[in-house]
Amino acid sequence: MPFGAYPRMKIVRTTYFSIGSNVGNRLDHLQAAVDQLGEHVGHIVRLSSVYRSSSWGYQGSEYLNMCAEVSTALSPELVLENILRIESNLGRNRVDGQKSKKNGPYEDRILDIDLLFFEDEIIFYNDLKVPHPRMLDRKFVLLPLSEIASEFIHPIAKKSIRTCLEQCPDDGLVEKIDQKVNKPPSLLDQYNYIAIEGNIGSGKTSLARKMGDDFNAKLVLERFADNPFLPKFYADEERYAFPLEMSFLADRYHQLSDDLGQFDLFKNFIVSDYYIFKSLIFAQVTLPLEEFKLYRKMFDIMYKEIPKPDVYVYLYQDTDRLLENIKKRGRTYEQNIKEQYLEKIHQGYLAFIKSTEGLNPLIIDVSDMDFVASEKDYRSVLNQILNFYK
Repeated sequence: MPFGAYPRMKIVRTTYFSIGSNVGNRLDHLQAAVDQLGEHVGHIVRLSSVYRSSSWGYQGSEYLNMCAEVSTALSPELVLENILRIESNLGRNRVDGQKSKKNGPYEDRILDIDLLFFEDEIIFYNDLKVPHPRMLDRKFVLLPLSEIASEFIHPIAKKSIRTCLEQCPDDGLVEKIDQKVNKPPSLLDQYNYIAIEGNIGSGKTSLARKMGDDFNAKLVLERFADNPFLPKFYADEERYAFPLEMSFLADRYHQLSDDLGQFDLFKNFIVSDYYIFKSLIFAQVTLPLEEFKLYRKMFDIMYKEIPKPDVYVYLYQDTDRLLENIKKRGRTYEQNIKEQYLEKIHQGYLAFIKSTEGLNPLIIDVSDMDFVASEKDYRSVLNQILNFYK
């Protein structure tokens, strides 16, 4: 298989959570918890309605409870670590709430997130116990869970959640309320195909890989490493420009036709680190006029058959930063790239973005960002893509 054609995707698991609050603005606490689960644990697939119930196991304030189905690429240990961090970030103090002389282990709490199931695995390791050992006795857990996973089989009880609810010994009152918690927006819900572009050294492949890992996307990565003309072009541009650009065009066309053709059939979430119009931009810079006219005829035939991305993301980096990145990644044949060449490429991209209809372009200035090392910068880029949705 050619390099970059079908990168391995992470394994995504289905998990279920119970979320409850009985302190302060309970509905806001539930919404914040769901938002944080979507950001730090995985994709929110389904949410139950919100239910109110009396405190369980002690005399306390009334709770609001709900359940969530989340697909995650994290391990069970990392899921637990992240939900504990979410609870802490949203105001829960587990040190003070561990034990109470009056109520035993139970206390009023701003937020309580319990991992109910991790697929159908049975896990008893240190503080991690899955399925949750007390869920079968809690109607306030089983009722909302049955709403979103009624046929899921409890791996220990060997019964469906619907049956577990029918047989639950808890006779406490659990009532659905009118208010709802909203599912947070997600790239998976809003886009099928995202193309990420940028100048040489802009970080487009790094961003595509991170998004691919986080969202279990099918990655379509440019196969530049397989092109035998590329080192020759940087050594002798005039001689090798046309064969280089034609070989790139043919390879990009075949790769995108194959991968996006499967996308049309199966509706996968796809992230690519290039779009076929890149070929025309570079060819316009590198080829003399007569060769470019011939090249353009071939390009126009191929371009009509390639699916358009839902959003075309262009990463802008200032030229000094591009040169720094190129030097840092150390590809020998790139080390003599000139500032003027990078500027021509950038202007070619801008002209393409301004003149192409139906492209849905989003320009993100990442000159002062490091979305590989900084989670904050990475989230900023994701939020800009997310909020671009029309």
